Amino acid sequence: MTTINKVKKVIPDEAIPEVGTKIVNRDGQDYLLVNDAMFTFYQRSMGEFTPFFLGMRDERKILGCRCTKCGIVRVPPLATRCPDCNFAPTELVEVGDVGKMLSTPPITYFASSLFQEQVPSGRGRIVLEGADTALSVNFYTTKGILVPGIVNRGTEMKVVFKDQRVGDITDIFCVPASELTSEQVARKGLLVSEIDWESAAEPDLPQQGPNDRGRFASALAGLRALAGEMNQCERAREDIADWKRNVHVKTAGGQMTMTIDNGDLTFEPGLVGDPDFVAVCADPMVLQEGLAYKGSLTQAMMERRLWISRNPEFTTIFKLERMARSLARSKKV
Repeated sequence: MTTINKVKKVIPDEAIPEVGTKIVNRDGQDYLLVNDAMFTFYQRSMGEFTPFFLGMRDERKILGCRCTKCGIVRVPPLATRCPDCNFAPTELVEVGDVGKMLSTPPITYFASSLFQEQVPSGRGRIVLEGADTALSVNFYTTKGILVPGIVNRGTEMKVVFKDQRVGDITDIFCVPASELTSEQVARKGLLVSEIDWESAAEPDLPQQGPNDRGRFASALAGLRALAGEMNQCERAREDIADWKRNVHVKTAGGQMTMTIDNGDLTFEPGLVGDPDFVAVCADPMVLQEGLAYKGSLTQAMMERRLWISRNPEFTTIFKLERMARSLARSKKV
């Protein structure tokens, strides 16, 4: 949720490869890779939706259209004339930025490169105060990783505006109103920077049982062995190349630190250094099974057996799952 104040390009510089070729080895066979491109640029008009997008961008408000005859308010302003009233004219009106979720929404964890920066995210239809129709919009949580059950049908949601807006529907998103203070809910045009995204409360761990320490020791040994194998697997190393993270892992039986350092993965007992994020799982075997390709870390998060403190760090979880898959495939050769 961090806003970076810089000019954004349609195609970011880091996505543009240099002219050249390279040889990669897969399963003992050399393959020649050639950098190339296929693209097109175009402009599109927002047409009659222009006031809606400018309202969000310049004034931090949500506009709808109200029929001058029947009074129905549609959001976004889909029609300049009402289809239910023999095409009576409509007028632009401002609606509230708090509303109710119309139905229990889906959550997306894996997306194409075009939407990669938005996931994990939910997308639902919100009926805002003063509106008669629902607005389709993304939503997030301030409580760590977004999982099913946080937002359901009838959940009260608050619209949040990005600090840097361009006139697009992604200029806004929603969060559950229950996660905000009453002052934030009442504030018109609430900004991303006015919300605390870094202080998600960690879930409580069960009281340590008689077998938890032994289970933790076994899981730590297993994870260190897996990390050793991954560090010797070129394909697995590529999955975390140019990636650095220090992760504090807390379980019922003990605590450990997972470090990702540009292709190297290590596990150490205890909490070392300042974490980029925190992972909590009562059973450390959840993490071991995920990295052994015997389970899914994503599924564990969806089932609330694994929690991470920062939603954008799902990218790290995704990379770890790719490492597990790469190691498993290398053993089949």
